[in-house]
Formats: sequence, C-alpha cells, structure tokens
Amino acid sequence: MQPGEDDYPIKPSPERATYFWNRKKDFLTWSFLAVLRAKIILTMSSYRQLLYHLVFRTKDSLPTIKQDQSDQLYAYITGIVKNKSSHLYRINGVENHLHILSDLHPSIALADFMREIKASSSLWMKNTGYFPAFKGWSEGYGSFTCSYMDLGRLTDYVKHQQEHHRKMTFEEEYRSLLLEYGLEIDERYFP
Repeated sequence: MQPGEDDYPIKPSPERATYFWNRKKDFLTWSFLAVLRAKIILTMSSYRQLLYHLVFRTKDSLPTIKQDQSDQLYAYITGIVKNKSSHLYRINGVENHLHILSDLHPSIALADFMREIKASSSLWMKNTGYFPAFKGWSEGYGSFTCSYMDLGRLTDYVKHQQEHHRKMTFEEEYRSLLLEYGLEIDERYFP
C-alpha cells in the first residue's frame, strides 16, 4: 500500500457506507434528544402550596391537655409533621383541642397525615405520663384549605388560642370556622 492510499484494505460498498452513516445519524439524534430530555428534567420542578388549618379535639371535649406540658406535645407533633416531609407553620391549642397550620407534602394523603398525628400523639400522651387524664382524640377533624396570602392572619389566630378562648368556647369557634369555610354543620357531632 502506498502512502496516501486508504488505510482500509477493504473499501466499504456504498450501501454499507449509507448504513453506517444512518446509524451514526440515529445515534446523534438520540444523543441530542437524551441531552435535551435531561435538560428539561433538570429545569422542571413540581411546585405546590397545600396549606391546611387543622382542628381536632379531645375525646368528649374533656379538658385533658395540661397547658404546662403542652410544649412537649407540640414538639412531638412537630416531629411527626417533619417526618412526613411537610412544614409546620404553627401549632397551639387549649385544654380540649388543638390547631395546626401546616403545609402538606403532595405525596401524603390528608387522612393518612391526620391518622398518623392523632394515633402517634395519643399513644405518646398516654405513655409519657404528662397527660394522665387524656383518654384519646375524638373521631374526625376539621380540615380547611387556606390561601398562602392568609398565612400571617392564620398564624396569629393559632398563636393566640388562649386569649381567643377566654371569650369563646370550642364549640362556638368550631361552628364559626365551619360557617366561614362554607361547610354545612352536622348537629350529630356537637354535644
């Protein structure tokens, strides 16, 4: 073989050359699409804002949440919320009920979230000895979706529960919340 001649001992046929060129073109096309897809995946994200005002009471609305121990209860519930990849904005309550203002991760169903909070905190309250009169939570709960624009107002509302309940009972407050959110009141659930 003389210098300058093709280094290939066998020259590819035109059909074979076309086949390899098309394969190279397909590879480049798929590579480009893969890079484009990766870029879209990297630049896309899921956005959500699921703000809930949650209200639930003790069994038979008995005043069994001792306020001098409530901070430990709130810390425990905060841990439950964090473990559910959610964000707790505010928690507070009085002797017979709690208010939680929380973001809810979209992979968590609200019913499961509340079941976990109520079951775990009930067990914890009974086992710690901090709340000896506590018999459990009542069935059900109030769940109200809220606008992020109302976060400041709602945070203050939850924060000032003790002051609020000097003027209003839980039943009056709960009725008011149901009406405010346009829900029909079922009298079977009021003592």
